[in-house]
Amino acid sequence: MGIIEKMRLDGKRGFVTGAARGIGKSTARAFAEAGADVAIVDLDYEQAQKTADEIMELTGRKVIAIRTDCTDKTQVDEMVDQVVRELGGLDFCHNNAGICINAPAEEMTWEQWSKVINVNLNGIFLTDIAAGKYMLGHGGGSIINTASMSAHIVNVPQPQCAYNASKAGVIQLTKSLAVEWAKRGVRVNSISPGYIGTELTLNSPTLIPLIDQWNAMAPLGRMGKPEELEAICVYLAGNASSFTTGADFIIDGAFTCF
Repeated sequence: MGIIEKMRLDGKRGFVTGAARGIGKSTARAFAEAGADVAIVDLDYEQAQKTADEIMELTGRKVIAIRTDCTDKTQVDEMVDQVVRELGGLDFCHNNAGICINAPAEEMTWEQWSKVINVNLNGIFLTDIAAGKYMLGHGGGSIINTASMSAHIVNVPQPQCAYNASKAGVIQLTKSLAVEWAKRGVRVNSISPGYIGTELTLNSPTLIPLIDQWNAMAPLGRMGKPEELEAICVYLAGNASSFTTGADFIIDGAFTCF
């Protein structure tokens, strides 16, 4: 089998959390373009359904929308059951849902800290375990977690200690699960994007003033685009990455190199 064939995802089934828009929407579309059937998982069901319809029309693949709070174990378990039931199985997933709250550490409330950790780390744990349990009993699979370059550096000027800590936890969780499941057919990897120009980021009143500063610090002089994360995720979801597990891929335009 040639490399082009290995990069195809024909016959595979997967889900993407936080997929109604932004990075998750982009990778979900890429998975479908590569031949997979995909579930768009998000809290915003209306937008998730719009995204599912758009991708289905574009690719001709089966694409469904599922409303799920990834911090709720019952909802996560039910979501995986629905993916398996409606798509016929589960071969990969991209656990991408996340939030950021910028607040000075000494002013951050316990509620703010807990919310970020609950979504970004506990939510990844719940989706990893629910997907992993199915994959361990059904011949294996691939799990992709969204970490961040913020797991490797401390971002400036915005104060975001909870976000940075949560994303560092995602990488260590990824490595731990990869080692535990390596001989059982389930691969677990993470991607660590730099600043990505999603619709939400580019239109956020609190972030717009920071973009020029970020770009001035970036070796490439710009933010990344959601579609620039697609190729690595398609690679990790499919057979071409059969020897890749426990890895974190930094896609940041060299931002963390200095």
